[in-house]
Amino acid sequence: MTQQNKIQLFEERKVRTLWDDEHEKWYFSIIDVIGILTDQQDYQASRNYWKVLKFRLSKEGNQTVTNCNQLKMQAPDGKMRMTDVADTEQLFRLIQSIPSPKAEPFKQWMSQVASERLDQMQDPELSIEQAMTDYRRLGYSENWINQRIKSIEIRKELTDEWKRHGLGDGVQFATLTDIIYKTWSDHTAKEYKRLKNLKKENLRDNMTNQELVLNMLAELSTKGISSATNPKTMKQHKDVARQGGEVARNARLELEQKMGQKVVTPLNAKSIQKSLEDKNESE
Repeated sequence: MTQQNKIQLFEERKVRTLWDDEHEKWYFSIIDVIGILTDQQDYQASRNYWKVLKFRLSKEGNQTVTNCNQLKMQAPDGKMRMTDVADTEQLFRLIQSIPSPKAEPFKQWMSQVASERLDQMQDPELSIEQAMTDYRRLGYSENWINQRIKSIEIRKELTDEWKRHGLGDGVQFATLTDIIYKTWSDHTAKEYKRLKNLKKENLRDNMTNQELVLNMLAELSTKGISSATNPKTMKQHKDVARQGGEVARNARLELEQKMGQKVVTPLNAKSIQKSLEDKNESE
């Protein structure tokens, strides 16, 4: 099944979720939900609570437990690990076993999350609006958000072009993306993330406006050159990726010369946000 991991927020508490395109349903991390309902801040305490509850429900013959799936989600240590998940229907039943004043508000929140996703599938513009809301909540500026949304559109146009040529969205996409990054920025994706002190975070979510624009130029150029030249082999696609990256590289070098400073920097989302906060305090 095609899956999409996403962090949702309930009363400022994170809930790891995963959307299953094939079955059109959300899966929620049971441990995260238990932490909210029992007001536990400690991840291990929530795990222990779930372990005891699972044993009790299993002894009672509750099918909710035996039918729960395990899927990979990002753990507190940043690594992708298997964790117990439940779909909306299973979670509704499970919540009944946890005495909590937050049970009803959480049920309403779950229903809203499910409804919003189905609405977004019918109207893609709602997905964009939701993404903008999420970025605002994380403290990004309106200017950056507009650039980021545009970069998502350009990236999709490029990957659609690659798919049209029969390329796979795994190793082949990653290889071509690395070539684009390396050509325009002098860093592969891994090197770029290391420069910005990132682990599992999205690289583009941690780019400055200038970096985003240049990466957009590189991907837009690659898509345009691919459409014009119609590459047949992976070797030809790699050459096109280099040509697209070269357009952005030339722009980067000229911009750096005129500004007298580097465009590619160690700045990430956290440091950019802190810089904005310090600036606002000084004013």
